[in-house]
Amino acid sequence: MTRLRALTLALLCGAIALPATAQQTPREPRADAREFTLTSAALVDGAALPADLRCTRSGGEGVSPPLSWDNAPNGTQAYAIVMKHYPKGTYPGVNAPSHYWLVWNIPADATGVARGNPTSLGFEGSDKDRRATGYTPPCSPAGAGTHEYTIWVYALDTPLKDLPEQDDIGTGWTEVMAALNGHVLAGDSLSFLN
Repeated sequence: MTRLRALTLALLCGAIALPATAQQTPREPRADAREFTLTSAALVDGAALPADLRCTRSGGEGVSPPLSWDNAPNGTQAYAIVMKHYPKGTYPGVNAPSHYWLVWNIPADATGVARGNPTSLGFEGSDKDRRATGYTPPCSPAGAGTHEYTIWVYALDTPLKDLPEQDDIGTGWTEVMAALNGHVLAGDSLSFLN
């Protein structure tokens, strides 16, 4: 099964856990279209977060990982990044996850973001605790066990006009998911453990 078909199935089944207002089916690709893919020079899908990307309390630098994507569908006008985690006692399709990174309106000619997003591609929403904008590095309390975090990158058919045109601490998970509704051409994800 291709990743796009798996994404379509996951969206239809609620496995990605978009709020009801943001559930949608990406458009089917042309028969000759290549598959949209997300990769990272620092992350291995399903493996542990590298030590240098952990939070400062755990000895890391607390910066976002580098991401690269390719094979964007025809008509891609922007990208969005969403990083999420379901804390203990919350479930996909039932609860909203904790969000760790929300970025929208990354230009259509971008093929990724560098480690730490130093050029500030796109606009960033609130961190996990709504204290600032930008990336929240995972920082599980000692003895809390291992947690899974997932980063999604979405290729969009338009810049998201329902969201602010600057970084905004008031923009969180619900607002970004609602703005994505109807605009996702394709998406791919990477998960890591911390």
